[in-house]
Amino acid sequence: MEVSASVRDHFIHLVKDVFPNLTTEDPLYNLLALGSILFIAVLIYVVARLLVRPQIANWVYKSNNKWDNALQEHGFFRRLMHLFPALFIYVTTPVLIDEEAVIHGMMIKSAQLYMLYSGLLALYAMLSTVEDVYNASALSRRAPITGFIQVTKLAFAIITILLSISLIVDRSPLLIVSGLTAIAAVLLLIFRDTILGFVAGIQIAANRMFNTGDWIAMPKYEVDGEILEIGLTNVKVQNWDKTISTLPTYSLTTEAVKNWRGMQESGGRRIKRAIYIDVHSIKLCDNDMLERFSKIRYINDYIDKKKNELRAYHRDYSIDESDLLNNRRLTNIGTFRAYLEAYLRKHPNINQELTLMVRQLPPNELGLPLEVYCFSVQKEWVKYEKVQADIFDHVMAMLDLFDLRAYQRDGHLSLLAHREHSAFNNIDEHNVRQKSAEHRIDDKRDSAPEEG
Repeated sequence: MEVSASVRDHFIHLVKDVFPNLTTEDPLYNLLALGSILFIAVLIYVVARLLVRPQIANWVYKSNNKWDNALQEHGFFRRLMHLFPALFIYVTTPVLIDEEAVIHGMMIKSAQLYMLYSGLLALYAMLSTVEDVYNASALSRRAPITGFIQVTKLAFAIITILLSISLIVDRSPLLIVSGLTAIAAVLLLIFRDTILGFVAGIQIAANRMFNTGDWIAMPKYEVDGEILEIGLTNVKVQNWDKTISTLPTYSLTTEAVKNWRGMQESGGRRIKRAIYIDVHSIKLCDNDMLERFSKIRYINDYIDKKKNELRAYHRDYSIDESDLLNNRRLTNIGTFRAYLEAYLRKHPNINQELTLMVRQLPPNELGLPLEVYCFSVQKEWVKYEKVQADIFDHVMAMLDLFDLRAYQRDGHLSLLAHREHSAFNNIDEHNVRQKSAEHRIDDKRDSAPEEG
């Protein structure tokens, strides 16, 4: 109190040196006091920003910690500088200006609001720093906290707004909160997405359903890409065509979503593709075909084993191998299926510990589907597609060696058209020959001598 009185007396003495007849009740005195307070407050902020802030930045960048660098990047120290002039205004206003003056209350409340919102912005920077530090750690792969950080920011913003209203109207914050219950229904409508997003964020974090970096697909929203950010109300997804899709957070828990994280964390990515075999090319294998197949490295043991089984079967049931109606023989489609499975068993980019098979699907109007089902060790998109393409390049190229053909609709239509055209030409040629023969017979009849 003595210091405050001394400062005030000194200021009054300075003012009276310039304005001898000026008193503390004079409005000009309050204006001079207000101008002096604001001028010094601005001067304090400028000095803090030009001298103190660069020094703090030097200390931050020289340290080995990363969290203080994040504080500097989010402007924590810059926002903290606003507290010094606000605190100066709050402290010096009661010293230089009487409490009975109207400007006194305005300055005090303005200083309090200034400190309140400066502290809120500094707190926002601190929360953003916590989010960055967490996202850089290994824990971020287990559960995102962006939604919880946004909820915390929203809660502090609401508290700040309530405190600001209570300062302006000079009422208790509890009284204002009790008055808000009357408009709770309106608030629920306003903050509907926020509430749903907050609940969805808790479910996502508790069940570890999604995380940033996950590859998700939502056909309903035409979304297929990686999650960039899971926020309180929105989720940002970067599609593979580099577009950005924004979804409501609660849609991740209420809509059908395919998450490819399981594939990324597993031992391989599934290859499931079929080729259609022309059923007209499927046939029994004769000795020449088996002799040719036995020279293929992957199935030479398979051919020998099957030959022995068939000999034993024919011997046990007394069936002559020349009996085409009753004997058993291998088929080219079955041998080809065995070859493909053996080929995949030896492939270096196929996971041998996961499901691997070559199977037939029900035949349809396009032919007999022969499906390759296995898992590629390469899970990255480009490398995975290369492995899959290499496998089916080989599959298509080997069809001819097993006397098989892949069904191709246009090719079959052109083949049928060629056959019909050939048949039509043959019929026309036959008709022409027949007419020529008839004409020759008629000519002979006309040229024969008549009997008298």
